[in-house]
Amino acid sequence: MSKRHEAIGIKQAIRLEWMQKASNLMLVGLEAKTIRQELHEFLADRKGNGVEGERSDQTRTFVVNNLMKIWVTPDLELISFRDASLEFLREHPSMALAVHWGMISAAYPFWFNVARQTGRLLALQGQVTQTQIINRLKEQYGDRQTVSRYARFVIRSFVAWKTLKDSEAKGCYEIFAPVSIANPNLVILMFESALLTTLEAKGVLGLLLNNPAFFPFQFPVITGDFVSQRSDRIDVVRYGLDDELLKLKGR
Repeated sequence: MSKRHEAIGIKQAIRLEWMQKASNLMLVGLEAKTIRQELHEFLADRKGNGVEGERSDQTRTFVVNNLMKIWVTPDLELISFRDASLEFLREHPSMALAVHWGMISAAYPFWFNVARQTGRLLALQGQVTQTQIINRLKEQYGDRQTVSRYARFVIRSFVAWKTLKDSEAKGCYEIFAPVSIANPNLVILMFESALLTTLEAKGVLGLLLNNPAFFPFQFPVITGDFVSQRSDRIDVVRYGLDDELLKLKGR
């Protein structure tokens, strides 16, 4: 695994409005140093559970570092995707949930993998427990204590983003109604985020359309021809009778 793909990294719950704050600061053209200062001030009295109250310097720094890594100073290989995501966000602010989901997935593939295991379990049984998700993740990442702890932060983030909701039983979750994504350019951005979460940087189109990591969303059917016409960062390779493989260019 590369460093980005191997890292777990999400050390606190991350709320959607914090992602919005970071992207908005980027959209107005502030420098990274200024954005970091602004985020520290913004998060000084905001906690992951949505309650206002003073938080420690350490936990605030964890979140600021995450937000910087996602939107402000991502890995070099994510810059073009970040720029395209910002431009889409500027033009379509009402579609922010999906854009932020794609960006955090690309920057922290652990988020995407927690989502994938969550989506798989929800497809099987309608409800999912924290323990079930964590057990699946341990099969991939090993039985590290950090896997359990950081997965809980991601799951609580899903709840804060209103993609999961708490059920009556503690530690058990249900899905909200999926958000329909009608804009095909946004779907292609989401595909690109999924490709960026894998070392191989490629995936079968049909599997991307139905990837359980996108459980909060509902995609329209899109053809490989359409993707190749609209994206200058994704190649489409046909194989077999009707299978199409999407690959990131230059990877």
